[in-house]
Amino acid sequence: MNLKQSFGLLLLVLSTLTSFAQRKGYWDQKVDYTMEIDVNEKTFQYDGKMKLKYSNNSGQQLHKVYFHLYFNAFQPGSFMDERLKNIADPDARMVTNIGTKEKPVRQSRISVLTPDQIGYQKIESVKYRGSEVAFKEDGTILEVTLPSAINDGETVEFDLTWKAQVPEQIRRSGRNSKEGVAFSMTQWYPKMAQFDEFGWHLDEYVGREFIAPFGNFDVTIHINKDYVIGSSGKLQNPSEVKGYVKNAKIKTKNNKATWHYKAENIHDFAWAADPKFVVDSAKSKGGVTVYTVFLPTDKEVTDNWKTALGLATEFFDFVGERFGAYPWKTYTVVQGGDGGMEYGTATLITGGRNLKGLVGVIFHEAAHSWYQQLFGINETVDEWMDEGFTSYIEEVANTELFEKPTARALNPIGSAYTSYFRLAKSGLEEPMSLLADYYNTNFAYSIQAYSKGGVLAEQMGYVIGKQNLNKTFLNFYDIWKLKHPTPNDFKRVAEETSGINLKWYFNLFINTTRTIDYAISKVSEDSIELVNKSNFAMPIDLLVEYEDGTKELFYIPLREMRGEKPAEDYAIYQGVTRTVLTDWFWTKPKYSVPVKKRVKQAWIDPTQRLADINQEDNSYSK
Repeated sequence: MNLKQSFGLLLLVLSTLTSFAQRKGYWDQKVDYTMEIDVNEKTFQYDGKMKLKYSNNSGQQLHKVYFHLYFNAFQPGSFMDERLKNIADPDARMVTNIGTKEKPVRQSRISVLTPDQIGYQKIESVKYRGSEVAFKEDGTILEVTLPSAINDGETVEFDLTWKAQVPEQIRRSGRNSKEGVAFSMTQWYPKMAQFDEFGWHLDEYVGREFIAPFGNFDVTIHINKDYVIGSSGKLQNPSEVKGYVKNAKIKTKNNKATWHYKAENIHDFAWAADPKFVVDSAKSKGGVTVYTVFLPTDKEVTDNWKTALGLATEFFDFVGERFGAYPWKTYTVVQGGDGGMEYGTATLITGGRNLKGLVGVIFHEAAHSWYQQLFGINETVDEWMDEGFTSYIEEVANTELFEKPTARALNPIGSAYTSYFRLAKSGLEEPMSLLADYYNTNFAYSIQAYSKGGVLAEQMGYVIGKQNLNKTFLNFYDIWKLKHPTPNDFKRVAEETSGINLKWYFNLFINTTRTIDYAISKVSEDSIELVNKSNFAMPIDLLVEYEDGTKELFYIPLREMRGEKPAEDYAIYQGVTRTVLTDWFWTKPKYSVPVKKRVKQAWIDPTQRLADINQEDNSYSK
């Protein structure tokens, strides 16, 4: 047994002994919300009151707490408004072209909102332990100073009252969407900010995404009796409201119905409402009830939603088996918002789509039930893990459940690779570890988060083996479900699962903009010369076909891996001999592969999982 084999065995033994243990000292805060709101559908305003239980498990005293007031972003002069005015490629949904097609002049839609169109959350009172306390609103952040500290291990109560106005539909939240939905209620309540080992997360809302502590929600909504709601959580009184039970006896007071929802272990609660909504539902084989709440504008739209509902139930069974069981009883797909956005046990999506588009957005947002709802990933910091892994799940599920090709592609997310290559060659790429809000362009942010993040996952399967990648996802689920993991936590699970060191891979792919570029530089009677033309070293699969018709797969590990990809990853090469060569140093740009027969053809990585930005020199044909 050589040193490399010994190291791999040691990692395997250690991983078995630790049983994939969570990192030592991990802790989480917990927040339980009880909220009641009274909606005026004519003014798009509501009054809110909240009782909040906050559990401090941090190991230290807290002298202040913070809440997010996201609606305040939809006011002229806000952070979000200024960002729209100054970013090179503002989100097209959030601006109006007041110039021409040839010479566009993009105006922030927020900048021209009138007082009755803006959004706001105006805090009227904050009580702590039953007594009024001082607070300060600063943009989209509410700072509350405590007269006595919250001690470690202590649970305290806050009581808040506030008035809010729902803004014009510009980004995620809003009223009167382009598709005609009256209320899209996301980021609608004062939400407790996340406090963890990295401190308080107090990002101004400029259009990116979120992080929050897990907790339970008990939400009561009073709204005009004619409205139908689709929401996070489970509806407690379906027979007393419109849309869910045939011949329901709607209970009203002052012409309003009362909707009561509960949800456990989620970190964001959303809903939408409209008088024209219809509700449909189906249950997956695994017991998840999926609701669709949408506007039946015509027969084609209604038929698409019906088909998509059936596919959605299949999705939860498929993804539950591949990535870990969905832990909640319900999931609701609601038409609303301005595209698609995930929330606890629910999503808001635009609905006037063809079937492929509708299924695609439902699969993507439902996949967020894992990354980021089941694993509370910090989307403001590690957006690539949230969106990239979600896109990976979406593509795998879409292939299996919707497209159902007769032959499966060896790389199921080839389109993500193509997108990443475009970014890598654009000159606009920035490190994937950059905070989500701070990218110079939306172009770079979008491709980094959605495409390069997915490439990181699929390419990791190239490094550690497809089976080890699948096992990593399931082991990660067992350890980190309903918690707030970091990318390093995922890396550690992958290392423990595979016995392969991945420090070099995560560091270079996430923290730098280095690219991979290998080539076959020379083929002779006794060798094939390979060259690493880049500053990013990777293990290499080299498939060789000889003139006599036989084939051989050469596997060249990277020294930094301290281990080898298992032979089972090569099951796709039926009848092909696998030869493991001496590992390649990252300090050495060239490598010679010995051959004993005349070479007819050769390919670097026939599975195309290696994100090589120039693949024209990756093959040889005599």
